[in-house]
Amino acid sequence: MTSISEPGFDRRAFLIGLFEAAIAAADPAEALKGQLPERPKGRTVVIGAGKGAAQLAGAFEAAWEGPLTGLIVTRYGYGAPLERLALREAAHPVPDAAGAAAAVEMLGLLRGLTADDLVVALITGGGSALLPAPGPGMTLADEVAVNEALLASGAPISVMNAIRRELSEVKGGRLALAAAPARVVTLIVSDVPGDRPEEVASGPTVPGAGSRAEARRLVETWGISLPDAAARALAGEENPAPLPGDPGFAGHEWRVIASAARSLEAAAARAEAAGVAAAILSDAVEGEAREVAKVHAALAREVALKGRPFALPVVLLSGGETTVTLGASGGRGGRNGEFALAVALAAEGLPVRALAADTDGIDGTEDNAGAFADGGSAGRLRALGADPAALLAAHDSYGAFAQLGDLFVPGPTGTNINDFRAILVG
Repeated sequence: MTSISEPGFDRRAFLIGLFEAAIAAADPAEALKGQLPERPKGRTVVIGAGKGAAQLAGAFEAAWEGPLTGLIVTRYGYGAPLERLALREAAHPVPDAAGAAAAVEMLGLLRGLTADDLVVALITGGGSALLPAPGPGMTLADEVAVNEALLASGAPISVMNAIRRELSEVKGGRLALAAAPARVVTLIVSDVPGDRPEEVASGPTVPGAGSRAEARRLVETWGISLPDAAARALAGEENPAPLPGDPGFAGHEWRVIASAARSLEAAAARAEAAGVAAAILSDAVEGEAREVAKVHAALAREVALKGRPFALPVVLLSGGETTVTLGASGGRGGRNGEFALAVALAAEGLPVRALAADTDGIDGTEDNAGAFADGGSAGRLRALGADPAALLAAHDSYGAFAQLGDLFVPGPTGTNINDFRAILVG
């Protein structure tokens, strides 16, 4: 990589290089090294779900010596060639019938196993929507409505998952219990703040510590409007999510093999190799994307104008998962685009260049992973006859950065370690 001290240093290429370093650190083949369980006396059944599950499954096939069977579910367009494992594609972030059928098929694969058998679960972010399995009294349409209400609420992932676990036949460890008495080893690529195994994909093989009463309290606290069937299910005590102490989980293992923390460290090393100091602010940032952007921009302003708390040049790195609370008009873009547009406004006029992107390659429902922003982005939008503040209020970051030619569209990356944010100051 060209050093910042050399003529022609390309700041956009620098930011892309940091993103690529972060993705490389979560490469499935590297992440699996030293993580394979011992071969069992009986069968090996592999199950997987998530936006990076197909690539992780391909790496597992290449590394595993011995027979195996199983089923992997990923998002449409995120597949990868698999030789021994079946692959299904389904919708994300809103579940569909293909995902529901895959969940039924996966549950069928797990029934009838013995204590000599091994189940390896390959779980990455996005698995929650890809494995819809409505709880008692609910339909797929109800689960879709629940998912849409949660996504629009602005609630953090831990709150959403506490509710999802109580309204599903697979989440919150239920999928693992379906494999009893087989041993289950779960290998996780984390996309959640804090890398808590039970939060990734709503923990289909990992139990959470919540309760039905806690889920009801969270629905009320966050003002979440659930469909009638889901509200009735949550009001009762039938089919509660299993707890960590359930004897069905005895002997099971959960391992986080790739995460935002490791990827940010790799990005920092890449920056320093180019002569730019790197400051990792946090790998577990949560909150409204536009508010998080204001805090990042305020720090960038302090550095740019006063040289504190970091000397110039420096790149500020952070990960985690922000949220966007949508109004009735909806929006166009995702949380990383929203972050970038808010930075463009809050850091206007400053010598900053930023990239905010979802590490799976898709930010929300459009084709971009996120966007580039700098201290001149807002002014360039006004010169085009657009109002950046109005675009932010309408959650139309996609429209804003499409006009500027500053969308970041790398395509599916094959992994998912959540948000990646880099702000180069100086």
